[in-house]
Amino acid sequence: MQNTDVIIVGGGLAGLACARRLAQCGIAFQLLEASDSLGGRVRTDRIDGYLLDRGFQVYLPAYPEGQRVLDLNSLKLQPFRKGALVWYQGKFRRVMDPSEGWLSAAWNAFNPIGTFTDKLRVGRLKAKMLKPTVEKLLSVEERPTHDELRWNSQFSPAMIERFFQPWLGGVCLERELLTSNRFFRFVFRMFAEGGASIPRDGMSAIPEQLASKLPKECVRLNVPVSQLLRGEVVLQNGERISSRAVVVATEAPAAAKLLQDTSVHIVGCGSTTLYFTAPRSPIREPILMLNGDGSGPVNHVAVMSEVSPTYAPVGKSLIAVVAIGVPNEDDATFEQSVRRQLQEWFGPAVTQWSHLRTYRIPYSLPAQASGQLTPWERPVRLRPGLYVCGDHRDNGSIDGALTSGFRTAQAVAEDLSSRMC
Repeated sequence: MQNTDVIIVGGGLAGLACARRLAQCGIAFQLLEASDSLGGRVRTDRIDGYLLDRGFQVYLPAYPEGQRVLDLNSLKLQPFRKGALVWYQGKFRRVMDPSEGWLSAAWNAFNPIGTFTDKLRVGRLKAKMLKPTVEKLLSVEERPTHDELRWNSQFSPAMIERFFQPWLGGVCLERELLTSNRFFRFVFRMFAEGGASIPRDGMSAIPEQLASKLPKECVRLNVPVSQLLRGEVVLQNGERISSRAVVVATEAPAAAKLLQDTSVHIVGCGSTTLYFTAPRSPIREPILMLNGDGSGPVNHVAVMSEVSPTYAPVGKSLIAVVAIGVPNEDDATFEQSVRRQLQEWFGPAVTQWSHLRTYRIPYSLPAQASGQLTPWERPVRLRPGLYVCGDHRDNGSIDGALTSGFRTAQAVAEDLSSRMC
């Protein structure tokens, strides 16, 4: 039987952030990951010169915990334009952040994605979200995001349906906008401060950077855990490892099963991402394309190679097509449904696109309906010696996972040494 101070079960962002902090505190640990690589839901497959993130994801450089624990310069972040092209009534309509310039503001004023007054309200909302501290911004009574937009900010139903539903639908992975307004306020603030980006070498560059700071002998792959006992864990191969503390850093459904704890909120939101390669990009700018009509399976599209050319071989384009949820149809049937919609958007050139891979991810994010993000940070200490971390303990974002991992390491350090590290 092996011995260590702390066992971390799960090598996603929360587990890696926890391990990083324990290493800084000089606390011995073993990180046990069931799969063949680290990163959890933030991973990138490299196939024939293409970088395929496992599900469409972006990184927001304004994330406060990310600024503290990551070397953002070394990630070589590639930005999206601040705005979107919204497909509505047979054509794309440009909706841009005023910071993109006066021409963008002029385009905004005369498109049918909401009223002229709605466009002014977007500017006022941005100023409102940027002014207070994050803590004060989040100190509001929880309500659904739809109510925040309609009644607090007074956006028209047209603006909500044609822009906010597809845009926030892609962020929260639900178009009804039942997600807590606290999460909406947080992510809107982050987008307003720094926009969205992707690392030059794929989203997996984030967990790879965290892992590079850890002692290699403290990380084990392909070691699924089958049982937690007081003071030890049992691996599926029968091996037992004793420790003074155990941190469960898996996604919520796996954590609830391993902990046998029904209080862990396991409801999640799913997504499906299809990747296509094309001889020519359907658009020549790094911008998100949204479904403002609300019909068909596609919620949004991004040409990843326009954001970062490293995502595709020279002379090729990589297109990510995202649907909310996981369809009942098989991959081939669903792909044909998606292609029909894409041909309406981009014309017959879609017939020349080659399908690379489909990622069905039933649990992409924890569900964060109104009432579930109070308090903003949920307890990570179940009892002395047993801890749980992940985005389901903070908020469903990369920043939430990183923050949760750090908070958990602090709790472990306090319990093991009776002092904060």
